[in-house]
Amino acid sequence: MDTIFFIALIGLIVGMIGTGLGGLIAFFIRNPGNKFLSFILGISSGLMLAVVCFDLLPEAFEIGQLYVGIGGIIAGVFAIVCLDTILPENSESFAKMGILLGIGIALHNFPEGLAIGSGFMATKQLGIGISIVIALHNMPEGISMATPMRIGGIGRVKAFLYTILVGIPMGLGAFIGAILGEISTNFIAFCLAFAGGTMLYITCEELIPKSLCFKFKRASSFGFLIGFIVGIVISKKL
Repeated sequence: MDTIFFIALIGLIVGMIGTGLGGLIAFFIRNPGNKFLSFILGISSGLMLAVVCFDLLPEAFEIGQLYVGIGGIIAGVFAIVCLDTILPENSESFAKMGILLGIGIALHNFPEGLAIGSGFMATKQLGIGISIVIALHNMPEGISMATPMRIGGIGRVKAFLYTILVGIPMGLGAFIGAILGEISTNFIAFCLAFAGGTMLYITCEELIPKSLCFKFKRASSFGFLIGFIVGIVISKKL
């Protein structure tokens, strides 16, 4: 049992460090101009879309059946649309966008925790390897979450703490993964696709349109391309 709790602690730390490192950007965003806002939101959009399309969803379809992945995406989109209608309506609310992204990232962290727990129960080396890769992969998600929060008026420390808190589900996932050992691949695939669906919707519905609303479309486009390329590199090389 001590081993299981130790694995859960590792999952918790990995989750908090991954998005937390990305969330450090919150300390560098101070009274930005509209052109910079368009650029940084474009980067966040590109990062998130690349991670979802080249890492999260391909992994879901690789380990699970096609209908499971499609069902997970649809369920994720439906869930976040329902949540979006519950939250106070404000077309200019960047803080709301950051909160929705945080929810999607937290959902994503749970199946990643399952992978960490299962990996450690297989071999120690596998668990360590998975933990390092996941921590690095989660950095752009922390950036994409903290950026709209800061633009929306959330304080630097609070935005940073939020990016750390979304790592908690990874600790829970690692605990469950360590207990169950080999978990149904279709279950993990559904969780990954569900999280992917939420983040895909938020990126297309919130991040990209907001990056274009300041009328600096070229800055937004360049930012998107830079973020997208960096996201591809992170997804394929780590």
